[in-house]
Amino acid sequence: QVQLEESGGGLVQAGGSLRLSCAASGRTFSSAIMGWFRQAPGKESEFVAAITWIGGIAYYADSVKGRFTISRDYAKNTLYLQTNSLKPEDTAVYYCAAKRNSGSFNPPYDYWGQGTQVTVSS
Repeated sequence: QVQLEESGGGLVQAGGSLRLSCAASGRTFSSAIMGWFRQAPGKESEFVAAITWIGGIAYYADSVKGRFTISRDYAKNTLYLQTNSLKPEDTAVYYCAAKRNSGSFNPPYDYWGQGTQVTVSS
């Protein structure tokens, strides 16, 4: 079993930045894809970004490309999402997710964190 715990959310003004973290523990696997999803009130879950744990190949949703950066730290077993130039429409609960590397960034993902709230005020 893999446990994922997000942190780093908060309230920020439009144009500001936050760095989200996701600490992985338990039964981790080297060949994995880890990603970030978000869900705003009344909306469906939306893919944000994902990265291969080995090789660091990243993939982004068009809505965040150029503003968000996904990265990982091997030594700390931690995934990050640096969010810059935040907009009110980025307001959502952000979830960390992981799966074995199937060659695709698309869902489904097998493991999920509890989420961290990001609120961007205008």
